This record gives sequence, structure tokens and C-alpha cells, in this order.
Amino acid sequence: MQLGIDQLLHHESEKLRGQRIGLLTSRSHMTSENHSTLESVLARKDLQVTALFAPEHGLDLKAQYMEAVASSTDAKSNLPIFSLYGETFESLSPTSEMLSRIDTLVVDLQDIGSRYYTYIWTTLLCMHVCAQQKKQIIVCDRPNPLGGLVLEGGEIEKGFESFIGLHSIPNRHGMTIGELALLFKVQEKINCNVHVISMSGWKRSMHFPETGLTWHNPSPNMRSYTAALLYPGICLLEGTNVSEGRGTETPFEIIGAPFIRPDELIEHMEALEIPAIDMEAISFTPTFEKWKGTPCEGIKWTITNHEAFRSYLNGFALIWTLHKLYKRKGFEWRTSPYEFRRDVPAIDVLTGSSEFRKRIDTKDFEEIIALADFSSTFAEERKQYFLYS
Repeated sequence: MQLGIDQLLHHESEKLRGQRIGLLTSRSHMTSENHSTLESVLARKDLQVTALFAPEHGLDLKAQYMEAVASSTDAKSNLPIFSLYGETFESLSPTSEMLSRIDTLVVDLQDIGSRYYTYIWTTLLCMHVCAQQKKQIIVCDRPNPLGGLVLEGGEIEKGFESFIGLHSIPNRHGMTIGELALLFKVQEKINCNVHVISMSGWKRSMHFPETGLTWHNPSPNMRSYTAALLYPGICLLEGTNVSEGRGTETPFEIIGAPFIRPDELIEHMEALEIPAIDMEAISFTPTFEKWKGTPCEGIKWTITNHEAFRSYLNGFALIWTLHKLYKRKGFEWRTSPYEFRRDVPAIDVLTGSSEFRKRIDTKDFEEIIALADFSSTFAEERKQYFLYS
């Protein structure tokens, strides 16, 4: 298959000729033939790149999640690198001064199919500013690693917007970054000159292993397709004091905390009969992040059927069970600021409302998981932005 960046460079590069180009990507982003997007674009003598832009984690992917990155200069090309992830919410958007250097912004970012992943929101903010500054924006499409069929999770209630949800979409949205750009343009009423460069050879039924592409970590802790498939549910742990595996070799594929008794947790989770997932007890000691240097007990996940597995449902079940077993034995909600929101608990930012947190004590599991249902309205509305069948 051919990615959007392949199509742009090989078949549609006339869109870039005579333009001062800004490139929003990272060094991990590759063409379908495993050549660096950054190097491939810079090597083209017929194209004039005048600025580089970096999303969360920076151009080199050295920064951890929610770690501010400063703007700098690329040592090899001597081009400015404008960071779009700093200390404030305002730092997430390019400034008019940054955009004064370019005519066209080319976006090549790998989304992973979950609302929490910030690359789609960086793209949305760039669309808003490019509209104001009359700049063209070109979005090079890439596969949704989780496929384009399954939806999970409710939409975002008013007042719970954040940098992991600036527009109301389900937690597992089943769209590509290009399709979302088209949806944002219409639903946010963004009057920008946006072009989406489609892929060839991708179908909505495809999960990442079926694309034939090589996995390149799009961020420091997204190290496998398995981690990406687990992420829509396991990322909810960022709203708690339970480790989601950061500081280990397999983030999101393992979870744990010092107060967890793995056999007890597995027994209660298995009773909920979450489909297509196996669990085994594990011990680990994170080297950074939650419980740094502290031995933790927890679970290692194995997905047995990627089409049947429901990741957000699994995350709801996990937190419901952790809260039930350990709310007086160590389990806590995160209270520190999260994704530029200081006024809303992190778990509410993640789920898009306060309902899950408020009802977890008083509702049984069947009532709780009803909150994970997706909107039938969104399921129908999104179809008009589909680029692939």
C-alpha cells in the first residue's frame, strides 16, 4: 500500500512547487518503503522547506507525555524547529510569526485511533491558525492501526474539552487522520484551504498487521500494535495512581501498583467475561513515572482476537474492578493537572464527562459499561467524510 506521503512525493508534488513549505512530523515517521519522511522531503531539490514543526514528544521523540519541548534549530538542515507542545495551552498552536515563514503546511503524523492521542488535535489547531493566516494545509493520510469499523466510548460533554478532546468524538473513533481533518473542517466551520492526500490500498477492515507496513513508534511509549489496541482502555489509568506500564519495556501491555494482588484482580476481571483478552500475573519496577523504583504487582495482557477485542470496555472493566477491590487499600484518582486542565479531574477529561467517576460507587457493572456506548449519531455522521470503503 502507499501512504499519503508517498502519494504526495511521487504523484502530487506539484501542489508544493513554488511554495515555502512547513513540515509537521517527527523523525519516526517513515514512507511505506521505510524512508524518513523528513529526509525524503528535505532531499527533494525541487521543494523549498523553510520550517519544521514538531508535535508532542518533539521532532526526535525524546520527550515523555505532557513534557514541554522548546523550539530549536535542526543541526543538519539549519531549519527552525517550532515546537507545538510547550508549557501552556497557547503553545499548542503555531503563531502567526511561525507561519510567516511558510505558504503551505504539510502534516504527516501517525494517529493511533484513540481520542487521547494528541496528533489529531495538533492538526486541528493548525487548521484553525492556517485558516486565519490564509495558509494552505496538506494532510498526508495514514492508516488507523485499529481499523475503521469499530467505535467505542461516549462523546465529550460540554465543559470537558481538553487537548485530548477538542472536538466531541468517541474514544475509539474508527477514522483516519485525513478523514478527521475533513470532519473538523466542516463541523468546526474552519474556512481553511485543506487538502487530504489519500492512501492507496487501505481498507476500513484492516488493522495494522494487515497493512504490510513496518511499525515505527509514533511516540516514545507507543511501541507496538498491541499497545495501540490496548491504549483506548488502558490510557484511562492516567486518571489514577495505577501504572499503565510507563517506565518499562512494554507500556500499556502491562499494568500494576504495589497494592494490587494479581490473582485476586484476575479472578474478578475474568468474572466480567471481557471478550478476546487473556491475563497473567506480572511483577515489574518502573524506571520512571508512577511508582518509579518501587516493585509493582499487576497484569500482563494478551489479546486473543484483535477483531473481537473491545479495548475501551476492557479499560472500564479494569478501573471498575480496581476501584471495587482497592479503593480503601491504595487506589486513588489522579488529582494533579492533566493535559492543560486544572479544574477537571483527569479521569473526567479522559472519559469526557464526570459520569463514570461519580457513578462508579453506586452502579453495578452493567450500568457502568453502558457509559462506554458510542453515539449512533456520530456513527452515521462520520460516513460522509470516509475516504475508504
